[in-house]
Amino acid sequence: MTPGKIKTFMQDCTLCPRRCHADRQAGAVGFCGQSAEITAARAALHFWEEPCISGTCGSGAVFFSGCSLQCVFCQNHNIALGKAGQAISLGRLSEIFLELQEKGAANINLVTACHFLPQVCLALETAKEKGLNIPVVYNTSSYEEVSSLRMLEGLVDIYLPDLKYHSPQLSGRFSHAPDYFEKASLAIGEMFRQAGIPVFEQGSGMMKRGMIVRHLLLPGQTGDSKRILRYLHVTYGNDIYVSIMNQYTPLAHLAQLPESERSILEHTVTAEEYRRVLDFADRIGIENGFFQEGGTAEESFIPEFDGEGL
Repeated sequence: MTPGKIKTFMQDCTLCPRRCHADRQAGAVGFCGQSAEITAARAALHFWEEPCISGTCGSGAVFFSGCSLQCVFCQNHNIALGKAGQAISLGRLSEIFLELQEKGAANINLVTACHFLPQVCLALETAKEKGLNIPVVYNTSSYEEVSSLRMLEGLVDIYLPDLKYHSPQLSGRFSHAPDYFEKASLAIGEMFRQAGIPVFEQGSGMMKRGMIVRHLLLPGQTGDSKRILRYLHVTYGNDIYVSIMNQYTPLAHLAQLPESERSILEHTVTAEEYRRVLDFADRIGIENGFFQEGGTAEESFIPEFDGEGL
């Protein structure tokens, strides 16, 4: 990646499936809410990922501002909407990666970086030339273009994608993206092609390479969750890990939604809903997976986006 290529991408942005064609180089913002200037809200050790990602020393998570999906229930809505964050230079981003490594991070965790992909690629290349040697994790909603993900080949070791919806009605209603499953399934296929079968470090059990697909249950939507798990198992078998999450938290900004949406989203996932989905995963033969125990649906699990580490 070169500065010239970054400029080309930013002048007519088609990095994500929104393909909004914004001239972000000239200061316009895309659907993601961001111009070409890199903006982030936090860069710190993060202990709330899957055990093989966070370990005991923490994942070096860089939370980028803005998002190309904009789910109405977003757990990180302040940064997704660009309400939190500060501008950083490309050189500073590269330094942040190295500083997180020096702090003992198990990996570099790029959280919602899709709309800054060209800049992130150049920052990673620079950091690797200067000694960055821990795994790089790409943490994404999966609403991605395959052509954009190919920029990351050779730079990312572990993919941590969501698969949020199977139903186009649900994805249209809650993320204004009825094509979500179509785009996300293709994107996840590309991530698997790059990452391959999971590889773990002997002794520590930390993931060195591979893919973990996350699925966050939404209240009342166990049928859609089961369709997602069946799709993943039929497509990838046990060559991937699946993380089944019950941490959905209704936040205050849901009060702004229409009653028809708010009434669905204002509750947490019940223990019975979660049990049914876990039982289904076991029944269809999913062996490589993670699940959550009680107490995860709390705002205390959402980090402070206070500019730490920037």
